Amino acid sequence: MIFHASFAASDPQRVATLIAELWGGAAMPFPPVGRASWVAMAGDLAGSVIEIYSADEALHPGPFEAKVHPGTTPARFGPTHFAISTRRSETEVFALAAREGWQARTCWRGAGEPGTGPGFGVIEVWIENRLLIEVLAQEMQRDYL
Repeated sequence: MIFHASFAASDPQRVATLIAELWGGAAMPFPPVGRASWVAMAGDLAGSVIEIYSADEALHPGPFEAKVHPGTTPARFGPTHFAISTRRSETEVFALAAREGWQARTCWRGAGEPGTGPGFGVIEVWIENRLLIEVLAQEMQRDYL
């Protein structure tokens, strides 16, 4: 189980708000971790949270714990991604991504084509058109599980 994850974005408030909408949760400023950081909270029993840092900040090891350092040059793309569930329909997810001007598409993860082998569907939502999150609507979650 993952309790929380974090990543950087150009507009942390906007990104946290969209993720909170996907979850049916809440977004709020999160100053303990960075100047302009925001947090999206699912409001579930596991306390699922995603922290969104400013794009020019990064975590570095400190003498006692990780510290946020400003002035980091952000990469356009990278390997970081994660999957989240939503109670929203596939149509609603696409509408939220379109509202933000972000790419979204339905993809199949698994062998063969949808319905022909093991696997599951995801909606690729490209946060700020640079960071991948895989969003699984309820019908997709059944196949994933």
